[in-house]
Amino acid sequence: MSLNSLVINGKQYFKQLNQNVAFRLLKVAQLLLGAACVGVVGYYMDNGYWRYNQKAELFYLLVAVSFLIGTFCLITSHLVSLSSSMITKTVYEVIYHGLAFILYLCAGLTLLIEVNHRKNSYGSVYEAYLAAAIMGLVMAGLYLLSTFLANRSYRGI
Repeated sequence: MSLNSLVINGKQYFKQLNQNVAFRLLKVAQLLLGAACVGVVGYYMDNGYWRYNQKAELFYLLVAVSFLIGTFCLITSHLVSLSSSMITKTVYEVIYHGLAFILYLCAGLTLLIEVNHRKNSYGSVYEAYLAAAIMGLVMAGLYLLSTFLANRSYRGI
């Protein structure tokens, strides 16, 4: 083995290590912010703050809980499995993160539009729902970045 091949292999190893660290930190951020999204909307939906039409809140909560559970399962499978790179070599994570991006974008925008459209009916919880909608849009951005990284990992770039 020549010195040149050792240097190339070392560069590839550290490049892959940096991508894995960034990908794992991104997943932890998605998990924590997703729990915050579920917590805020879940608290204000069930705490006597009832409004006539809660379709936007229900859709947002459905998306947030679904991807919170899915992300938790992905993190757990990466931590428990011996060959965690097996999942990243399939198209599953690309589809999962792409779908999460689209649905979080839709849910965040729907809640944001609903909250701003019916500002008076939200009363004292307007700021909480507005913060939840903004967190949903941030989550969409995180999942978009995850889709990009998962696509690179899938293609071996």
